[in-house]
Amino acid sequence: MGKATRSLIILILLLISVCSLTLNVLLIIFKRVRVFDDDELSWSRRAAKEAERVAAISCSGHGRAYMDSSLVVDEQPVCECNSCYAGSHCQKLLPSCPANADGGDPLFLEPFWMENAGSSAILVAGWHRMSYTFNQSSFMSKQLEARIRQMHAIVGNAVTEGKYIIFGTGSSQLVNAAIHALSPHNSSSPSIVVPLIPYYPLYKLQTEYFQEVDYKFEEDESLWMNKMNSYSNDNTTTTLIEIVTSPNNPDGQLNRARLQHPNAKAIYDRVYYWPHFTAISAPADDDIMLFSLSKLTGHAGSRLGWAVVKDETVFTRMSGYMSLNTMGVSHESQLRALHLMKVIIERKEGETIFDFGYKTMRNRWEKLNDIISLSKRFSLQKLESQYCNFFNKIRGPSPAYAWLKCLRKEEEKDCSAVLTAANINGRRGSTYGDEDKYVRLSLVRTQDDFDNLLSRVKILISEEDSAKSI
Repeated sequence: MGKATRSLIILILLLISVCSLTLNVLLIIFKRVRVFDDDELSWSRRAAKEAERVAAISCSGHGRAYMDSSLVVDEQPVCECNSCYAGSHCQKLLPSCPANADGGDPLFLEPFWMENAGSSAILVAGWHRMSYTFNQSSFMSKQLEARIRQMHAIVGNAVTEGKYIIFGTGSSQLVNAAIHALSPHNSSSPSIVVPLIPYYPLYKLQTEYFQEVDYKFEEDESLWMNKMNSYSNDNTTTTLIEIVTSPNNPDGQLNRARLQHPNAKAIYDRVYYWPHFTAISAPADDDIMLFSLSKLTGHAGSRLGWAVVKDETVFTRMSGYMSLNTMGVSHESQLRALHLMKVIIERKEGETIFDFGYKTMRNRWEKLNDIISLSKRFSLQKLESQYCNFFNKIRGPSPAYAWLKCLRKEEEKDCSAVLTAANINGRRGSTYGDEDKYVRLSLVRTQDDFDNLLSRVKILISEEDSAKSI
């Protein structure tokens, strides 16, 4: 065999080897790519099919079927109906059913997420984040924290730059964490926790339930305001912690701290400070601000809230409280919140969640307000139109709740009873530290709930007109 022939054979063998190696590499790459091809899903296919199958169950637009439903027939989930509906597909309206205007479930946002089913869905692997921590270092997702900061910057409702963020199981858990962090320990005089009336009842219930020696709850803020404002800066060691809800639950007012004293501290509950519920006039820049996923996206059951904290010492004490209390927030909740925020932030076309939320709440407020304005027996809180920096226009009020007042003297002592007799369930004013001539009516529930409320209120007002003619 000649030299030239041997060289040719060696070259051919080398080419064959290179081609074989290249082909193997391409096959490996192709195989990996195929795993993520829509038509070639592997472990996720069964879960996705099951989720789609349950979501497709028809509930006549008056309920939903869930994979974890407690209502099961032949081991298959069935419809869970909205208030005042029944039947296997929620097709039956219960005509005598009272209007449910009691709870604060923000289900008014459910249609938005159904319209965005594909982009908002998330499938979690069975081995997802099994550790207590993220990357063996933190209870918090750094990606989610970054998205929260980005969200606030886009909406313009809070300053987060140079501040600390801590997660909680809903904003409710963070309230007590903040009170704990602001209260001096081992003091001869416990801190006094005071809200502005009317106030969200959980503040009182939580503070009294935990019964810490370092702080106690008192309702009469005006009394303490007079006391503290008359004291000199040196003659009292009592720390006052004022909880300021803005916009307020139940009346939607944009409250500000009223206690002026070096020993007075403020916790701002800002969970409703989103374009759904109020005009965004300026970014809030308070020392402690609380927010929640519930009022931003409507996902109350995910139980995720966050605090934006200015002072490092307060942040450290809050973090210590949270670590001992629950050792962080569910990783699945954080993953869901991260994905939902991505959907909101990255949405380039169509109606945003803020457009949808404001339009829905504004429509509900206008309809209810128009009916109540015809009455001499009831009134609603006064809310003014304001310029909104987010929408770049003057916008009307769109509160989460109606704060209804009975105007007749004989009905002032129990306005709730008047509504109950009219088949309307709300929350009495004393629940919020106020008089029982007030009742809170929720406007954030399902469209079915609101339609029923509107219908009941119309009947109540029409009976008022009939009584006049008699």
